[in-house]
Amino acid sequence: MIDTHVHFWNFDPVRDSWITEDMQAIRNDFSPKNLSRIYSDLQITGCVAVQANQSEAENEFLLSLAEQNDLIKGIVGWIDLKNPDLADRLKHWSNFKLIKGWRHVLQAENQAFILNPDFIAGIRQLKDFGYTYDLLCYHNQLDSIIRMVDQVPDQAFVLDHCGKPDVKSQDLKTWAGHIKTLAENPNVYCKVSGLLAEADWKNWKEIEIFKCFDVIFENFGAERIMYGSDWPVMLISRPYQDWFQLVRKYTERLSEQQRKSVFSGNAKVFYTL
Repeated sequence: MIDTHVHFWNFDPVRDSWITEDMQAIRNDFSPKNLSRIYSDLQITGCVAVQANQSEAENEFLLSLAEQNDLIKGIVGWIDLKNPDLADRLKHWSNFKLIKGWRHVLQAENQAFILNPDFIAGIRQLKDFGYTYDLLCYHNQLDSIIRMVDQVPDQAFVLDHCGKPDVKSQDLKTWAGHIKTLAENPNVYCKVSGLLAEADWKNWKEIEIFKCFDVIFENFGAERIMYGSDWPVMLISRPYQDWFQLVRKYTERLSEQQRKSVFSGNAKVFYTL
């Protein structure tokens, strides 16, 4: 089994200012060694490490961790897609085969950034190098994401954290409509990850998470969904095992082959692990 979404960092209160005071559980350092025992117990064989810092130094950091830890099967790094010298940077990083794709924290940007022609032109260059692109956004940005994705129909995308629906309020109608539209593009996958951070951290109910899963599985199907934990961010709510068991419980309704796809096969295909 593969966990397609984990982060590692040496906590810096200035650089990591997004980790606020009410997130004490993750205001620490997190490395692969913190996951090895958990993965062993749950029979998870590896992970995809996803950027948490927006600099090319992050790529070096994750590569150095991967050299020391074979749990890391792939890396989603960061690169400036609006850089006039982007092709040269992509060529440089293509020498490091563990880097499978890229991500920018679009949830912190506005519509003008997401639909910027230079940004979209940058995404268009990724296919030449076989790179994927992770889409990180809130539910109220999905309209812009759809418009952007429509302009690059042959690029392999994956939506992180189900597009961050408002789990807490359960106001899911508009989000569900956008998910349906986005999923109509066959090159877009989705990670079932990150929903605990969008819920009432300490008081969420299983049914609230499962209603979101219903929308995702109905539209993407088991063949375009990947398991992810969003560890350590999800620790603000529950231990790792709780999230894993939640996803496993929901997927009991699937066939054995479908479960294999969600927990392993789709990740291997999408990220060429």
